[in-house]
Amino acid sequence: MERIVECVPNISEGRRKEVVEAVVNEVRSTANVTLLDYSSDESHNRSVITFIGEPESVVEAAVKLAKKAAELIDLTRHTGEHPRMGAVDVIPLIPIRGISKEETVELSKKLAERVCEEAGMPVFLYEESASAPNRVNLASIRKGQFEGMAQKVLEPEWEPDFGGRRINPTAGVAAVGCRMPLVAFNINLSTDDVSIASRIAKIIRRSSGGLDCVKALGIMLEERNIAQVSINMTDFTRTPLYRVLEMVRFEAARYGVHVIGTEIIGLTPMRALVDCAEYYLQIENFSADKQVLENYIQ
Repeated sequence: MERIVECVPNISEGRRKEVVEAVVNEVRSTANVTLLDYSSDESHNRSVITFIGEPESVVEAAVKLAKKAAELIDLTRHTGEHPRMGAVDVIPLIPIRGISKEETVELSKKLAERVCEEAGMPVFLYEESASAPNRVNLASIRKGQFEGMAQKVLEPEWEPDFGGRRINPTAGVAAVGCRMPLVAFNINLSTDDVSIASRIAKIIRRSSGGLDCVKALGIMLEERNIAQVSINMTDFTRTPLYRVLEMVRFEAARYGVHVIGTEIIGLTPMRALVDCAEYYLQIENFSADKQVLENYIQ
């Protein structure tokens, strides 16, 4: 069976198209790798790149991408709504076909070591690859962001897994790990009051006692003058998208605010969208495995 791994690096650049293209070209130029998608957000000042391929080729493309990002992105000059700690901020690996989670964890460790050596960025292992319980959650690792990371890595519990107690002075540090497919799902509100989005985000996110497998924060989309609840769904099979949307809609109503749109960043598993269709259409006795045409096409 063919072995396929997905990689979804996030880089801290969403405004300079020439820089994004230069980084993406490192993936395009790697053999046995297919670029699936990339998208940039100016408010977040961040780009999400998605590619798949043979395990070793995916590692090669990710290392080349990290080197180019570290070369072209200077976080001392970076501003944006999305939290960040590195030029290439996070590099997740997702097992897709013919490779186990355990094998993907080992692959992520090889990738992390190479990113450290070749891109000059210290690396934390996270999610399934984490070396300690306090490193599973990316938000915990990233807390303090680039500006506070040089001091943070001096603390005994926060020494990077690769690279020692230091940061790259302009490119910061990166996180690498094996994880489940993540859905980047954002909900836009009919208000320019970002505090409302922040209060809603606190209610729905797992770390504040909200929904399982949900990470969220409130941000401002300056170019549209609206507030957004920016969400990472770390396991849509445990908390589906429609449940998050309905909870945000319910909480927004108390402030006289409504949802004006949603967006998905990058790629998402078809199952996540089929779940929403089944819920909102109230389809009785529906079977996605048997009734979705694309499931019969190899």
